[in-house]
Amino acid sequence: MQYVKPLHLFQNLVKSNASQGGRLLGLDVGVKYVGLAISDLDNKIASPLSVLVRKKTNIDLVAHDFQSLISELSLVGFVVGYPFDRQRLAPDATQVKLFIDDLSETGKLDGLKFTFWDERFTSKNVELLIKPLSLHPVLAKTVVDKFAAVQILQAYLDYVNKKENR
Repeated sequence: MQYVKPLHLFQNLVKSNASQGGRLLGLDVGVKYVGLAISDLDNKIASPLSVLVRKKTNIDLVAHDFQSLISELSLVGFVVGYPFDRQRLAPDATQVKLFIDDLSETGKLDGLKFTFWDERFTSKNVELLIKPLSLHPVLAKTVVDKFAAVQILQAYLDYVNKKENR
């Protein structure tokens, strides 16, 4: 896996879209789950996809799942939610970096580009939105993770599309 700056990921995507097409996958990395969101073919709209269970012992399985998604959905890059905090290194930030490092070490996603995007308050926003629904706690957690990933990816898509249209 290779880190690239946010605009570079999208610019590479736009260049490659002319010949082969490609979509982005948004990730909301948590301690237990990874929420996933997918962009549309035009890379304008994010939609919820699924939630993967995250354990240190199943990182090879998670990498395999990502390989399958890459081929099935024509994915060309990941937008990974990252809790940017200029004052201190947040524990959540360490979790995200460890997850990416562990995925990279599997060697199954070599050549895949990814970037980080600010995820502050995405989960909290979704929790507040679904609270009136009184969902079962397990269901609520998966909904929160998927839709937090949607918020991360949509914020990224809005930003890069606005920059590209200038």
